[in-house]
Amino acid sequence: MILFLLSSAVRSLTRKKSRAALTILGVAIGVASVTLVSSIGQYGSAALSDELESLGLSGMTISAAESNDALLSEEELAVIQDCPGVQAATPVLVTTTEVSSKRYHTNALAWGIDTNADDIISLEICYGRMFDRTDLRNQKNVCLVDETFAQNAYARSNIIGKSITLLCNGVEQQFEVVGIAKTGSGLLQNMMGSYIPTFVYLPYTTFQKCTGRSGFDQIAVKASDSGGLESMEQTILARLEQESDQPEAYTANDIAKQRESLNGMLDMITLILSAVGAVSLLVASLSIMTVMLVSVSERTREIGVKKSLGATRRNILLEFLFEALLLSLTGCLLGLAAGCLLSLGGSVLLNASFQMRGDILALSLLFSVFSGVIFGVYPAYQAAKLHPVDALRRTD
Repeated sequence: MILFLLSSAVRSLTRKKSRAALTILGVAIGVASVTLVSSIGQYGSAALSDELESLGLSGMTISAAESNDALLSEEELAVIQDCPGVQAATPVLVTTTEVSSKRYHTNALAWGIDTNADDIISLEICYGRMFDRTDLRNQKNVCLVDETFAQNAYARSNIIGKSITLLCNGVEQQFEVVGIAKTGSGLLQNMMGSYIPTFVYLPYTTFQKCTGRSGFDQIAVKASDSGGLESMEQTILARLEQESDQPEAYTANDIAKQRESLNGMLDMITLILSAVGAVSLLVASLSIMTVMLVSVSERTREIGVKKSLGATRRNILLEFLFEALLLSLTGCLLGLAAGCLLSLGGSVLLNASFQMRGDILALSLLFSVFSGVIFGVYPAYQAAKLHPVDALRRTD
């Protein structure tokens, strides 16, 4: 029975090939747009997570409360390092500055870090070395720069041994490049250009000497168990307040929670954009009803003949429903295929992993099936309720 209805639907639709093709194309465009928006949202979410980790501080940071202008000290760093659950802790200082070479000048963020910072802030060394204890102890003027600066300044990634100039408290100072850091995919830098500056990393003792600071802006903390961040946060704050005898003098910033919040916002934006794309799918579904109503009008005499030969209302109803369902399903499958291919092509061009949400694909398929049935019910009912005599008398 189902095979007969499908073959009958195919024969009916192929009579008006252009009309059926345009209807299928409308559904396919709607489904493809929803699929493509979903893929872009998934890629954006993954890229955002990677960028936040690559920019550093993917765990937790401890700093003085806003009401307390004091910087953190070596004593407070030691207290944090002794807290249970802390795998590593490193001081962090940061300031905006200017960095230049003989042929290139740009704004920069200068970071003062310790020798173990690459274990905490996702700092990957491409060329050269990380700072050592000698650099920190002697407050040497050495630095790490990112690949973007190296390429812009010297047209190559490896510039170990070169000198750059940093503006420190209004005074230009020379620094030797001992390492090149890769700060992730660089997606945000590529998209936002000069809004995100170059990153330059200095030994924190050198940073303090150059800026005149005696403490730390923040202390970055890495937990031995990522699931115990909340309890570790409470322990650290309690220990610091106990040692300093200053309640609410410190604050913790869980970067992982911020990343989850940003990803949640991005998912919401993706959902809204998918809903906008679904409007075109709804319009295409309405066109299915229009096509089927026209088909009922054109095939009135055919319906009369079938009913006079014994076809029941149920037979006529199912026949037109299957035609509407075939239109929506064909358009949906073509749209899914086109959306996936476009998403795959985009991921290849952007050198990103292919991202696709299965729930969006399933919802698109279900929506197409339901829209085919819902928007095909009225035309099918109109066809099924025709009386054989009245249908045979129709000449238009």
